[in-house]
Amino acid sequence: MSGTLYVVATPIGNLGDLTLRAIETLKACDRVAAEDTRRTRTLLAHLGIEGKQLDALHAHSSERDVERATEQLRAGESIALVTDAGTPAVSDPGGALVEAAIAAGMRVVPIPGPSAVLAALVASGLAGDGRFRFVGFLPRDGTGRRDAIALVCATAETVIVFEAPSRTVDTLRDLAEATPARRACVARELTKIYEELVRGTLEELAKDPREWRGEVAIVLAPYAPESREGIDDAALDARIDAGLQGGIHAKGLAERLAAWSGRSKRDVYARVLARKPFKAP
Repeated sequence: MSGTLYVVATPIGNLGDLTLRAIETLKACDRVAAEDTRRTRTLLAHLGIEGKQLDALHAHSSERDVERATEQLRAGESIALVTDAGTPAVSDPGGALVEAAIAAGMRVVPIPGPSAVLAALVASGLAGDGRFRFVGFLPRDGTGRRDAIALVCATAETVIVFEAPSRTVDTLRDLAEATPARRACVARELTKIYEELVRGTLEELAKDPREWRGEVAIVLAPYAPESREGIDDAALDARIDAGLQGGIHAKGLAERLAAWSGRSKRDVYARVLARKPFKAP
């Protein structure tokens, strides 16, 4: 195992999902690079693994922390990379170490297992033909969030989004504004005691009065835009004006309304610019 980085998937809730290979790897490796050492220490204790060297590698870790781990790999040590839950390097900071290890010529070995992305996808009933786009956590606010929402709405294949429970209602409302009839599923607390999958159209889910709790993944079904013939210029212009008044960036607004109307992004973008108080690219 010398000089090898093992990317180890850990349970997203149910400890019974940990694979035998993952357990063997955690026992045999020289050290563990963990997003949260406290959680990982609890997991190791559950497995009866004591005295294992734990190093923190999280969103606030410095480049020096990644360099230190790479140097340990060069020195012949084996490192198991784990995240709080699920597969490392997917919407978590572990990707930096994987990239550094590859650049240094080290061996990188995946130890597959639990994944919130795939669990949500297969249980949603919205996998379609198997093609999907995973976009991770959406930006919290500003232009970045508006553009990300527009991208999700303009994507025809199945889309999977992670979201914090406190922002789930707002995200469902933003998505429903552009594609209200699109089928979706909110998957929360997967593999845990209070696991729940709530299905419906985005419009229906956006009106759900509940307070979302726990880890949340939103799955959007493959989407076909509404018929061009069903949306006239007046309806499109009304949505453009509302979006501009709401501060939505012209490009993001055009992508969102193109998905809603079935018109080309180029045509909608030109119409957005024509209706702006001050034309700007």
